[in-house]
Amino acid sequence: MNFSSFSEFMAMGQHGLYVWSAYGISIAVLLLNVGLPWLAKRRYLQDEARRMRREEKR
Repeated sequence: MNFSSFSEFMAMGQHGLYVWSAYGISIAVLLLNVGLPWLAKRRYLQDEARRMRREEKR
């Protein structure tokens, strides 16, 4: 496809809403696939560090 202006590119031949929402959802899913395990690992390590400190105090 050849677009003569940026607004035509954004409209994608009247399919812009579908195209850009699909890109947005895909990027959101990819970010969640990276972010959620990273947060879970961080939370796990914090919990383990807390548990180790509690056990050292005993």
